[in-house]
Amino acid sequence: MTGTAAAMALGVAVAMLAGCRSERDRGAADAGAGTADAGGTDADAGAPEAAPPLVGGPAGPRPPAPPAEPRCPPEMVRVARRFCVDRYEAVLLDRETGLEISAFYPPSRQAAASVERTWSKMRLQLGDAEARQMELPLLPGWQKQREFEPRAVSRKGVLPQGYTSGAQAALACRNAGKRLCTLEEWRTACRGERDEQFPYGPTYADGRCNVFREGHPAAVLHRDVSLGHSDPRLNLVRVAGAPLLRRTGETAACASAWEDDAVSDMVGNLDEWIDDPEGTFVGGFYARATREGCMARVASHDFAYFDYSTGVRCCADLRGP
Repeated sequence: MTGTAAAMALGVAVAMLAGCRSERDRGAADAGAGTADAGGTDADAGAPEAAPPLVGGPAGPRPPAPPAEPRCPPEMVRVARRFCVDRYEAVLLDRETGLEISAFYPPSRQAAASVERTWSKMRLQLGDAEARQMELPLLPGWQKQREFEPRAVSRKGVLPQGYTSGAQAALACRNAGKRLCTLEEWRTACRGERDEQFPYGPTYADGRCNVFREGHPAAVLHRDVSLGHSDPRLNLVRVAGAPLLRRTGETAACASAWEDDAVSDMVGNLDEWIDDPEGTFVGGFYARATREGCMARVASHDFAYFDYSTGVRCCADLRGP
């Protein structure tokens, strides 16, 4: 075979071999396409399903916590989830120094000094021999020497402040960051969660609150219940060996229940001023002859009036957590 013939034969063989390979490649491609049509690609066939969450695995995002409820200062009780009221009748402190103001004199320099001067003489002119021997309670010197403003503080186990006018009561609450209660607030707090006429129940029960007591202090000291209601000794009078004015929280049965707490002595012990510029106090004091409980109300004196029976209790708006 000549060289030319050999080259031609080799070219034909190469072409035939390429054609065989091309047919094989097309067959494989066609087979792959059929496979894809039948069941998807290898990648699809091999993709794992989404795994379920592991038991005990890390928790997902937590729902937001509910907002904290508004609360009251620790010395106050939350009432009807609407406002706060002092747990006890107030004692008064000097706003500037924190010194305790005498509970037996009006909380102002001028008025206290005047009452002391008056009764250092009058006590020797009224009542029987035993009454005349009863000394006046001490008036601290600083209360006579300088001006001061009262600040109301709610405490257990102390004699509450009497001799307070409505205007002084309002000032004392304001200086404590509080205010006098409205009549509706005061009665709501007094009636408790059960909404009853008395802190302890629906009907009057003698002796449950410190009200309608067996004696009147002016009758004991002056032999006349209508005389001398500024006498600093009145809230120190005892009858049958027991004090007429009791310490805050001492009358445990007289408590108006709210949530897991209670408000003490809203009936009895001292009358309490409310927010009425015309002059109203409520609740009744220890010697007041009333069986009206939370509905007891006196509106016959102006806001500047005071006597031994008029005291202070404050309210406040709810505060953020």
